[in-house]
Amino acid sequence: MGSPQDSTNSLHPLPTPVTRAGREALEAILAKPAAAVIGLDFDGTLAPIVPDPEQARAHPGAVPALAALAPKVASVAVITGRPAGVAVRNGGFAGVPGLEHLVVLGHYGTERWDAVSSTVSAPAPHPGVAAVRAELPGFLDAIGAWQGTWIEEKGRALAVHTRRATDPQAAFEALRAPLTDLATRNGLIVEPGRMVLELRPPGMDKGVALTEYLRETGAESVLYAGDDLGDLPAFAAVEKLRSDGVPGLLVCSGSSEVAQLAERADLVVDGPAGVVGLLTFLAARMPH
Repeated sequence: MGSPQDSTNSLHPLPTPVTRAGREALEAILAKPAAAVIGLDFDGTLAPIVPDPEQARAHPGAVPALAALAPKVASVAVITGRPAGVAVRNGGFAGVPGLEHLVVLGHYGTERWDAVSSTVSAPAPHPGVAAVRAELPGFLDAIGAWQGTWIEEKGRALAVHTRRATDPQAAFEALRAPLTDLATRNGLIVEPGRMVLELRPPGMDKGVALTEYLRETGAESVLYAGDDLGDLPAFAAVEKLRSDGVPGLLVCSGSSEVAQLAERADLVVDGPAGVVGLLTFLAARMPH
């Protein structure tokens, strides 16, 4: 398992991955950046976690770091469970010089925003989401949901947050089974996260989104950074690619709440500030 590294300043030495596969991937990315894809989660990775997700904004250094890095690599892909347009707004990605090579894959890849066109493309929503949307408030009342539990509307998904509850972890555990039953009845699945349970259509995950995007771009190496359970499928996708000979670097945006991610990472950095520092350093090390 890695340990948090101080990478918040580009003058600091680049943190060294703790695994051989990670070190080889870092070398491959730096040796041929134009063939590398940089994949990044949003909340907890580019943006600090806050009590109200609507107030989440990218770390102040994120956009400058991405604008310096994006022109030097094949692409930067922000892969998030949020609607693509919300991630673009909260990230401040629209109309930024240097971000022409950036895409946002929203709703785990079912929505896509391209910086070049500034448009979002998406298929029709899953009918189960509308059914759950109508039922969920009364459902939570009927099972006596804890005070402070609240519903986040995500368009193509719904999320029940427990972070504001009196006992967030107890509320999370108590709601997991009944929400899974509700989701299953409507053809959806439950994705657990950091004090949040998201009800969404099956077949949507960051691993599928990342794999398809890498295939589309013909990437020869990849870095993926995340912080939560929803990023585990992307980690698994990178591990599969590595077994097929594609170098991949796994970065955990450090959090004591999700030890599973840190244990599988090649490199652990200190939250969004650490991610920004890493991206800044990579851009500085790449040729112009």
